[in-house]
Amino acid sequence: MNIANFDLNLLRVLDMLLREQNVSRAAERLALTQPTVSNALARLRDLLGDPLLVRVGRRMRPTPRALALEGPIRAALQQIEQTLSTGNAFDPQLSHRQLRIALTDFAEQLCMPKLLHTLQTQAPHLRIDVQHLAPHLPAEALDRGELDLVLGRFDEVPARYERRRWRRETLRVAVRKEHPDVQGTLDLQTFLGLRHLWVHGGQTRGMVDQWLAEQGLARRIVYTTPNYLQAAHLAATSDLCVVLPTALALHFAELLPLQVLELPLALEPFELELVYLAHRQHDPALAWLVARIMEVGHG
Repeated sequence: MNIANFDLNLLRVLDMLLREQNVSRAAERLALTQPTVSNALARLRDLLGDPLLVRVGRRMRPTPRALALEGPIRAALQQIEQTLSTGNAFDPQLSHRQLRIALTDFAEQLCMPKLLHTLQTQAPHLRIDVQHLAPHLPAEALDRGELDLVLGRFDEVPARYERRRWRRETLRVAVRKEHPDVQGTLDLQTFLGLRHLWVHGGQTRGMVDQWLAEQGLARRIVYTTPNYLQAAHLAATSDLCVVLPTALALHFAELLPLQVLELPLALEPFELELVYLAHRQHDPALAWLVARIMEVGHG
């Protein structure tokens, strides 16, 4: 294909069609008429020799060829936008940008109250959309521009992403203050004898159970939940014990009748990291937000 003869405006249309998978909605978001977008799709099909989107029931689904193009095209459009905006001053007091973050409810509790206070005074019109973070890095959402950054614990991060260490965390055990089997201290034998609540976050095995398995041990999990907030309230109103990040455990102990104890396991601390596409570090709005989040982590 001769790129000199390719209308690059068609890439914006294709990007939006792949986002919306609907011609009418794509036209609305592009501020174009539906016939204009339909005509652009027909030209794209002819130029690329592929149907790109095919109707399945009432929806349009991308073909394998379209899925292969989606990430690179979106990244290229983002790079062009950022290159053209380089040198334009970012004024947080005036910006109406929308930035999308994925994180767990644990990281949200640690980060967002302080961050929102900063935004209220320094960037009153900036909009933050939070999504739940699954156990693994949401690479496709980052690549497609559906997420701007993520905050969590990740084992492996591909080289195309920038990763910033946000804060180090440890784990503690929380049980209700009047627990019949816990008297202010907790040894391994007592810990294993308790009935456990596990905040799984979509994982098949967490740090605690991995360590126990390596020692040939296991605990008795009788309840699982993906939500730290719910876990703390359940532990405060039952005889279940729960392992929580230390900062979260201490926070809930101020609000609920919980006692927080040292975990009788030799676990290393874990790191929470900010991750975003490396080529987006020159986006002034994103760079500003990353700096503010880093300040919260170090504060």
